[in-house]
Amino acid sequence: MNETIRLATAADAAAIATIYNHYIGTTTISFEEVPVSADAMAQRIADVGQRLPWYVCLQDDAVVGYAYATPWRVRSAYRFSVETSVYLDAARTGRGIGARLYRTLLDELRARGLRVVIGGIAQPNAASVRLHESLGFVKVAHFSNVGQKFGRWVDVGYWELQLHSAPEEGTAAAR
Repeated sequence: MNETIRLATAADAAAIATIYNHYIGTTTISFEEVPVSADAMAQRIADVGQRLPWYVCLQDDAVVGYAYATPWRVRSAYRFSVETSVYLDAARTGRGIGARLYRTLLDELRARGLRVVIGGIAQPNAASVRLHESLGFVKVAHFSNVGQKFGRWVDVGYWELQLHSAPEEGTAAAR
């Protein structure tokens, strides 16, 4: 099997939407409730790609997963913090694809000088927790009953990864 990880393009939007729409329609992993069209996904890729990376994993030229980063918050002081997401074709989970995609994304975020990566995980989701923690993420928050989907309340936990080990002088963490 030939595997490639590369930056996503608008041409990948239909395959990405198919992967994501599975999670929208069958799980509480995504809090979206309406399927996303290929055109809407192409716009998301374009919007994110202006500032941050969006990667796809292809196996034998078929998109089997994707990972991307978005700004954590809109205020300028947050510009060094991002939130990340990774989604895989449901038939391809448990094979290390998510970890390979995530490592590629994290390496690029480090190279761009970003400091903190935040992963929000709807609970329960043991596989996503294992993935994040295997990459060095640490749980920092848990919000109860913050979303409702399929008639039930869903918790969200937040994990963070500090991309650079030593805080800069003058930060609260350095004091």
